[in-house]
Amino acid sequence: MARFKFDLPGTEGDIEITRQGSSLHVTRGRQSCELLLKEQDGPFFVLEMMLADGTRRQIRAAGHAHRDQRQLWVNGHLYEFSRVRQRGSGGGIDGSLSSSIPAVVSQILVRVGENVTEGDQLILLESMKMVIPIKAPGNGIVKAIHCTTGDSIQAGVTLIELLEKSNDEYTVT
Repeated sequence: MARFKFDLPGTEGDIEITRQGSSLHVTRGRQSCELLLKEQDGPFFVLEMMLADGTRRQIRAAGHAHRDQRQLWVNGHLYEFSRVRQRGSGGGIDGSLSSSIPAVVSQILVRVGENVTEGDQLILLESMKMVIPIKAPGNGIVKAIHCTTGDSIQAGVTLIELLEKSNDEYTVT
């Protein structure tokens, strides 16, 4: 689950997004909806939204993510979101990392038990002739690696798990 803050003209708040394969569950307050990723070509994608009355609506959009910032273009409108991370006293990190697009694992740069610092490249992926680094979001230690060089991976599948470093101790996040 990822939590985001948004500030749009006339409204602001928090949303939570949980991804399972190509399905997204989006919750804002007491409202929620399901989105299904129908097509993706780089930053461009088509989502299908299932509405409460059973009808379906297609949304064509483009997105960009950089660190904890997200930009989403939908029907000529730009929406900006900031990811909210729960951080411990040691800087905090996610428990697992995955790719946002299908790719091939081209190189694994760390081993289980290795200490990492924020920004370290952990895994290199290749997709559509681009090299995509998976970087450590904070200081910690590599708990597990769930892929090998040459694996074809799908978006949202856990590639690596990290432990948070907190006051000289490592705790599962």
